[in-house]
Amino acid sequence: MTTHDFTKALAALAPEQHKYAIKGIQRGIEREALRIKPNGVISQQGHPKGVGCALTNGHITTDFSESLLEFITPVSESAEETLNQLQDLQKFTLSQIGDELLWPISMPCFIEHQDDIVLAQFGDSNIGRMKTLYREGLKNRYGSMMQAIAGVHFNISFPESFWLSLQTIKGDTGSLQEFISAGYLGLIRNFKRELWLISYLFGASPALCNSFLQGRSTDLPFKKLGKGTLYLEVGTALRLGNLGYTNSAQSSLKVLYNSLDEYVAGLKSAIHSPSDIYGQLADYKDAQPKQLNKNVLQIENEFYSPIRPKRNAKSGETPTDALLRGGIEYIEIRALDVNPFAATGIDIEQIHFLDVFLTYCLLKDSPTMDWDSQQRSTENLDTVVSQGRALEVMLNRSGNSCSLATWGAEIFAQLQQVAAYMDNAYGVSYYSETITRLSQWIADPELTYSGRYVSQLKGSGIDNGYFALSLAKSYQQQHQDTPYKVYSDSYLKQQADQSVIAERELKAADNQTFNAFLDDYFATK
Repeated sequence: MTTHDFTKALAALAPEQHKYAIKGIQRGIEREALRIKPNGVISQQGHPKGVGCALTNGHITTDFSESLLEFITPVSESAEETLNQLQDLQKFTLSQIGDELLWPISMPCFIEHQDDIVLAQFGDSNIGRMKTLYREGLKNRYGSMMQAIAGVHFNISFPESFWLSLQTIKGDTGSLQEFISAGYLGLIRNFKRELWLISYLFGASPALCNSFLQGRSTDLPFKKLGKGTLYLEVGTALRLGNLGYTNSAQSSLKVLYNSLDEYVAGLKSAIHSPSDIYGQLADYKDAQPKQLNKNVLQIENEFYSPIRPKRNAKSGETPTDALLRGGIEYIEIRALDVNPFAATGIDIEQIHFLDVFLTYCLLKDSPTMDWDSQQRSTENLDTVVSQGRALEVMLNRSGNSCSLATWGAEIFAQLQQVAAYMDNAYGVSYYSETITRLSQWIADPELTYSGRYVSQLKGSGIDNGYFALSLAKSYQQQHQDTPYKVYSDSYLKQQADQSVIAERELKAADNQTFNAFLDDYFATK
């Protein structure tokens, strides 16, 4: 969309009947963190009993491995409350894991061998066994090392009042839910076009321990520091590059976002198509299974994407079936590195920025994206991952070469307009203040997270692992010194106890064999 069209959209929202429509944005955060020993090595202990059962505790669970914890906040309209909940969950967990610490960065600590990464165990219920076997499949398909990478997932939904205003302004008389789904898909396409900006601003994984590579070849321009640290002098987010989750293993999956039907069809094709690569691995029907099934994707969650359309699923319902049933309910942003400069892994400024940026992505016209357009956005991301802080770095903008500085300045000029609208609606000033402050990062790359991280790492003169370990210890102390703000120790202990009971009940309710359970599961999917 041209600036004129974009400005027109904002002007249409200015009158009294639409002025406050944006109020009521809801958010939820999932933060991942490795448990590590006091010496900075990955923990091989099982999931800490004090935090309950990973399968059934809705606040504290595990991701891929026993050591990779995931902290989940409920949905809230208050960003401050969400961050306080995140803090409380981490404070409580630290009180239950003895002398272990939470790793404060995305790229993993020193891991001697991938077998040191213990697969997450979810108990003996059928659903629990399925979750563990799925992770066995991930290990055998992609290797465990990649799965030790941590990130932050940011979930957001816009209030119905905002959608109704937009629908009125556009003169759309169709189904509100279809309008909402189309709007979110437009947001996703724009997000993908300008995802490079998130990596530039908040990418915080420019360095890694060389144990991560374990013989893997890479053409990234790494420099060495200390005994075993590799870092990118002007890079931003290794987690988002080919060494991380946006890996080449799924590059053949052509999932598009131009309509809900198209998106769902792309994913369903992948979960039903036999894989040429993984067909030799034994599946659940074998006595010693190495994966759930032999398809391109075992289940939909295996699809790595920096952004996902979501709807809360009913029991036994797949994510795509939930979308087909009720349309898109919210968006999950999966492109955030763990913020090494915040004890919680994300800070209030990032949330304010994302509020504005995602509103901008929604309001801006969003032409359809073919596969070539998506590939261009991936190439731009790769450029920023490896050299985003280089002077005059160039990106591909709709087939034309454009400097990051020029494109970034244009985006921020439009973000300022959105921020002014949101400040007016909420009766605050922090949206504009955030955009003004972060706009300076375009001209000065050293202000970005990766710029600050590399500067501090080089200034410390120590390996990345020791640098991160010192952060982990300081955040442990910070959590210890900070009182609970939303939850309490007794409440979280109660949640942990209840989760153990709930897992026991799940197991008791099973009325078929594991194989029969999976037969039924895949037959209906």
